[in-house]
Amino acid sequence: MTRKTPETSRYADFDGLRAQAVALRREGLSLRQIRDRLKIYNNDLLHRLVEGEPAPEWTKRPRAKDDLRARARELRLEGMTYDRIQAELGCSKSSISLWVRDLPKPERRDPSEQARLASRKRWEHESAVRDARRRHTKQAAADEVGALSERELLIAGTALYWAEGAKDKPYSRREDVQFVNSDPGVIRLFLAWLRLLRIEPERLAFRVMIHATADVEGARHYWADLVGVAPSAFQKTTIKTHNPKTVRKNVGPAYRGCLVIRVSQGAELYRRIEGWWCGIVGAVDSISTT
Repeated sequence: MTRKTPETSRYADFDGLRAQAVALRREGLSLRQIRDRLKIYNNDLLHRLVEGEPAPEWTKRPRAKDDLRARARELRLEGMTYDRIQAELGCSKSSISLWVRDLPKPERRDPSEQARLASRKRWEHESAVRDARRRHTKQAAADEVGALSERELLIAGTALYWAEGAKDKPYSRREDVQFVNSDPGVIRLFLAWLRLLRIEPERLAFRVMIHATADVEGARHYWADLVGVAPSAFQKTTIKTHNPKTVRKNVGPAYRGCLVIRVSQGAELYRRIEGWWCGIVGAVDSISTT
């Protein structure tokens, strides 16, 4: 006959202990909390007491490598070697081996194909590095500009108009303020310049100039939204015919043609623009001679 010890006597009422353990489990307690609450330090007995009761969600350890494992299997099915999967995911070969060992081995590629793949991998890496460096340089340069003063905007707008706007010619006296461009940023700066010059919005006329093969209506709505007027306020669109002998590069959804902006009664404004430009050139000449 087995002699009962104080330790074994404590666990004699298994059903009673199980009822308490199940109740605590359903309250959301972990095994450690149940152990401390019931003073049961026998792990085998503890697991038997809560058998069949699911663990609370908060006690389940997240499996951080599940996504890596799934991606490793995808890459293996695409024919990648352990080395390439390791380079792609940054995990150990031993983990990769466990994750994909049930999948068929990829066919061996000939050396020339492997060389091409390695070269492409290097090119993709170098391209990403160059792109990051390019973005950093552009952002650093943009930060150098800071806020624009009214004088700086006056000079910038004048130089922009003289480079891109319509100009008076000795053989064709027009003195007309008209500006054409396809760059939304350029259009925004030009309109800000006109606002600085106190040009009333009622004096502005807008028109789209675009190839017939493009999305004409989409372009009109795009430019109308940019300048803040209704598409119905635009003048008749100028449609450019396509020369079949010319291979056009400005195609696709990003192509929206050019926006034409004309300032009515602009002769006096044109004369001021030309005067500002002459003043800028004169100032440059004075700097270069000192």
